[in-house]
Amino acid sequence: MSGVIDDAHAILADLLALAGLEGLPLDRLTITEHDKVLATAWPIAPIATATLAAVGLAASHIQEMRTGEKLSVEMDTRSAEIAMASSSYLEVGGKNAKFRDPFTGLYEAANGEWVFLHGNFPHLRQGLLDLLGAENDSDAIGSAVRQWDAAELEAEAISRNLCAAKVRERSAWEATEQATAIRALPVLQVTRQAPAGLTAWPGGRIDAAQNPLSGLRIIDLSRVIAGPMAGRTFAEHGGTVLLVSGPGLPSIESLVIDTGFGKHACEIDLARDAGRADLAHLAGSADVVLDAYRPGAIGGRGLDRATLHQSNPQLVHVSLSAFSHAGPWSFRRGYDSLVQATMGMTFEAGADRPTLLPCQPLDYLTGYLAAFGAMAALIRRAEEGGSFAVDLSLATTAQWMWEWRNRLGNDSSVPASNPSSSDIADLIATHGTRFGTVRAVRPPLKIGGRLAEFRRPPVPLGSDPAIWPA
Repeated sequence: MSGVIDDAHAILADLLALAGLEGLPLDRLTITEHDKVLATAWPIAPIATATLAAVGLAASHIQEMRTGEKLSVEMDTRSAEIAMASSSYLEVGGKNAKFRDPFTGLYEAANGEWVFLHGNFPHLRQGLLDLLGAENDSDAIGSAVRQWDAAELEAEAISRNLCAAKVRERSAWEATEQATAIRALPVLQVTRQAPAGLTAWPGGRIDAAQNPLSGLRIIDLSRVIAGPMAGRTFAEHGGTVLLVSGPGLPSIESLVIDTGFGKHACEIDLARDAGRADLAHLAGSADVVLDAYRPGAIGGRGLDRATLHQSNPQLVHVSLSAFSHAGPWSFRRGYDSLVQATMGMTFEAGADRPTLLPCQPLDYLTGYLAAFGAMAALIRRAEEGGSFAVDLSLATTAQWMWEWRNRLGNDSSVPASNPSSSDIADLIATHGTRFGTVRAVRPPLKIGGRLAEFRRPPVPLGSDPAIWPA
């Protein structure tokens, strides 16, 4: 094996151990190595390859449990890397649909420090503009930010429930209370919550032509990328995914499209008693509930983990947050780029200014890890019985990436830029959707020699009723 494949196998072994799946057969996994394609020194290829391999092996094992069939798992490092930048290649109606509000980005503050301002949702952008007392003009914003101490601007934004981060070098992040709070947390926690009888797979044995997760139900309470990718991955392997959005919640259409393949999408108003009752009813017959909102946001509606487990003792509950459930920052909003800036991922030693990574590995890795964690819990539910909890965060994923970078070192051969859409045309598929013709990066895994085929294209939010589809 090559160095990258050796590294991927080492990372994979750790992931399987964290999930309690050390016995999964690695002999059915084939990895093909290609030249590096993402323009970063971070060792994305082995980390992404290992994460996706974990998903594939879990899906293959579930298929074996349900049919007796031992499916191969095939992947390559190029597809794994591109999966970390999927939204960058989305095209709708022949045009690239990648979205980032021009306001969002890195700004120089006082004393040569930097801040990252996130305003991809209108209310977050306007809140920061009001805080700065500036119009939405790049020169005016830059001038206003330069009047602020970076730490003070971050603190004031957080006090207003907005998204701003002081850009830290790695050592500065490690000195924070939050870094101390999450240092001992693994990238993935799969925990048996309470004893219960063994849970049979829904519908018993499935036909060998069906996908591993056929008949399994997941409620997807998430938006943007990380949580929605977990739900999309579940759908990729045959699960029934019900994406639940709320009335009035802002969304980014391109991400709804890119992460919406295979899903049903309904709307439930959790501010109303009837809405909370509807969601509780759905959760009562779900296999997995994915909560990717800030800790306590959904639980505060009477839909916390303990309550859901009490009403559905076989439930797998997945919690995905920005800064984890631990530490003084657990309540903070956070997105991939904001966590990158906070945790020292954007400021390389000796650089004049910070630079965001040319991909969103925290979002995509955490999403795939959440799907893997849910599959691991379902396997253990069938083998051990009980209810399970799965916990992840963007911050613990970033910490995990740092740990592996320290062990593996930087990539020595880094392309000048990410590949263009034409460079990866073989990795892109075309779909007819209600949004128009969509071209999107296809799933990176082959299970049993075939790529996933989603049962339905992405649909606009709220397109379906709040019931489990037949």
